[in-house]
Amino acid sequence: MSTSNNQTPTYNLKAVVQETGLKPDTLRAWERRYGLPQPQRTDGGHRLYSQHDIDMLKWLAARQEEGLSISRAVDLWHSLQQEGQDPLQATSHAAPGPLNIQPVLPVGNAVTELRRAWISACLAFDERTAENILAQASALFPLETVCFELLQKGLTEIGEGWYSGTVTVQQEHFASALAMRRLDALVAATPPPTRPGRILVGCPAEEEHTFSPLLITLLLRRRGWDVVYLGADVPTTRLEFTIATARPQLVILPAQQLHTAANLLEIAHLLDKEQVPLAYGGAVFNHIPALRARIPGHFMSERLDTTPQVVEQFLMSPRLGWPPPPVTPLSETYQQALAHFRENQALIEAHIWQLMKDEDIPHSRLANANLKFARNIIAALRLGDIEFMGTDIAWIEGLFINHQMPTEQLQRYLHAYSQAVQAQLDERGKIVRDWLARLTLAETRSQ
Repeated sequence: MSTSNNQTPTYNLKAVVQETGLKPDTLRAWERRYGLPQPQRTDGGHRLYSQHDIDMLKWLAARQEEGLSISRAVDLWHSLQQEGQDPLQATSHAAPGPLNIQPVLPVGNAVTELRRAWISACLAFDERTAENILAQASALFPLETVCFELLQKGLTEIGEGWYSGTVTVQQEHFASALAMRRLDALVAATPPPTRPGRILVGCPAEEEHTFSPLLITLLLRRRGWDVVYLGADVPTTRLEFTIATARPQLVILPAQQLHTAANLLEIAHLLDKEQVPLAYGGAVFNHIPALRARIPGHFMSERLDTTPQVVEQFLMSPRLGWPPPPVTPLSETYQQALAHFRENQALIEAHIWQLMKDEDIPHSRLANANLKFARNIIAALRLGDIEFMGTDIAWIEGLFINHQMPTEQLQRYLHAYSQAVQAQLDERGKIVRDWLARLTLAETRSQ
């Protein structure tokens, strides 16, 4: 077990890089996105790691070598700790399933090797080999195993590679297209429904990540449910007509990003008015659990593989989950801040352009950063808590790192954004001004 000496902050970043073999950007990304490790700081703001931190990093890297994604490795670390075990001393690294729901997927070396081979083929743009691997996996394992252990985990690993800058956008899109093509074929081959009732599945407005809802559609259809798949970017326009025509007993809308969670909120209010139950999930609700209290609907599960069981329990409930859990209305302070920020967004961005004119940042990249930053600030305000942006900052930092932008340039960008907001927003925008002031202070200390 860890001793007090092992917890003493002793090693600087350079020493940890040498000891673990991990890149500095990787260490910073893990710290921001997953909260592991949590090094202390010197008075000058430099990181200091303990021996326990180093051991933890080696443990996480070892789990990656075994085939786990970093997000799954972090989940496993936390699960072992919650069970009272020291992950560094645990002899078994099998991830536990959620309470009352049995895991449905076997995990073994064969499927792990096939996943690695599929990822390699995708990164090499080798479509024939990738398809042959999927065919081989389908002959060896149940459909659910192929979908979760190969496709879902494979896409997750490729996505994390894009985030860290080791995988290109083109490689990620190629792999996603192959996975979606396979799911489309499997959905088309499902038999007619045998159970009463209808379920609508899709994505909220501006959500383009369709793997999860299409996989949910496949799993539920295989269990006999009548599922209508609406695809990506489902707007609220004329949704009442769709509800009246399809007459669903349940609507399922996963959201993966903060701004699409805000768009989900708009749909949730409409479904509430129509008295149609909503079930939802997605990465953003796993990363920011407090978001769940803002959506008038029913959170399904943090694990996609348990969704069919959760949905079936929900549909077979006599009350059918109605009414949904109550949510707190958006406060007047947040309504004013939201309107004020929207009114002045163009002025803020013009101010940023002026402050950053001497920076060596391509026009398209700065414009994209402004778009995503403002979009997520607006989303946090719509959802009633600007602190939700505290998690999404990791994505902005990852965006800069992914495009080989130095951390120092990101710091200057955030300071410029803060200066522009201080200049263009009055007291009605105090929520945003104060948050940005705290953010830039924390960012300065983290360097």
